[in-house]
Amino acid sequence: MYSNNNRPVFLDLTKIRLPVVALVSIGHRISGVMLFASLPFAVYLFGVSLQSAEGYSWVISLLSQSAFKLLSIPWIWFLSHHLFAGIRHLLLDMEIGVEKEQARFSARLATGAGLVMLLIALVAVW
Repeated sequence: MYSNNNRPVFLDLTKIRLPVVALVSIGHRISGVMLFASLPFAVYLFGVSLQSAEGYSWVISLLSQSAFKLLSIPWIWFLSHHLFAGIRHLLLDMEIGVEKEQARFSARLATGAGLVMLLIALVAVW
């Protein structure tokens, strides 16, 4: 009987535990994509607000609605996480914090700073 040992291996991604450094890197990429995807809407709102006084008041009323505030929660996290993870990546490019424990600490620090900024923004928005 013929046995094929070159069959693909099924990886259950829900059972793989990624290190915190990998999670921060993946989060950095996802947040960058989401910020880029939201850019046309932000530019549109900015353009409407500059056209006239009515446009400005429409944008202000839109931004003050509860539904928009709820949508701004993930956007604020995307922005803050992308900022702090980006600074972390720049430091790694300059070979600062490359050692294993330092890299773990900076990943946790970037995540924590993003969450603190999210909490501060939530208090300010609501």
